[in-house]
Amino acid sequence: MLRALLFDVDGTLADTERDGHRPAFNAAFREFGLDWEWDVELYGKLLAVTGGKERMRYYVDRFRPDYAKPADFDDLVVELHRAKTRHYTRMLAEGGIPLRPGVRRLLAEARAAGLILAVATTTTPDNVTALLRHSLAEDGPDWFAVIAAGDIVPAKKPAPDIYTWTLDRLGLVAEECLAFEDSSNGIRSSQGAGLKTVVTVNDYTRDDDFTGAVAVLSDLGEPDAPYRRLDRDETGVVDLERLRAWRRG
Repeated sequence: MLRALLFDVDGTLADTERDGHRPAFNAAFREFGLDWEWDVELYGKLLAVTGGKERMRYYVDRFRPDYAKPADFDDLVVELHRAKTRHYTRMLAEGGIPLRPGVRRLLAEARAAGLILAVATTTTPDNVTALLRHSLAEDGPDWFAVIAAGDIVPAKKPAPDIYTWTLDRLGLVAEECLAFEDSSNGIRSSQGAGLKTVVTVNDYTRDDDFTGAVAVLSDLGEPDAPYRRLDRDETGVVDLERLRAWRRG
């Protein structure tokens, strides 16, 4: 029996990466007087690394050999990430980041049917709750039985830890759940925890390897704008009946 749906956030619930996190990082860099600027193309390369703090360290090591790290570099990264989160939540409060097509509809259908909803993401808890509150509903965070986010586990995606932690908190096994992801790192994480996974791609991930996904889609679809299935010739709207059929294989 399908009992729970587990969702990644960035790129899955909303297209937050290009037009949310990226400009928020840039605003934080300017605030701290740094000459770092992440354009759309560069940010796509940086997304190979999960976690904002990890991404900044990777950027310096890989793209800025000219930057002399101060003695308190690790503390600086933490402060930059805190500032980035502040800029990002401000953007959310201003209504700048809508949910992806079909997300609100499917969440509402699942909730009405008594399915458990959960979040499993590497983004910070503040980012998650702000997105849910401003883009889903005022009580959006309460729709989810578990919100597993940020540094709650030490190993981030593609490690399966965030999903195994979520399953443990829910008291469920993988066979009772379905995951939703948007990237190769994400599906490696969910599949590592034994979860069957639906993928909705975005501009940054459409060429990723999604081997083993139960379906690879443009989005979840709406009645007037159906999804396009990218791993076979099919269009439609993702609902619980379709999810159960995909899960059965």
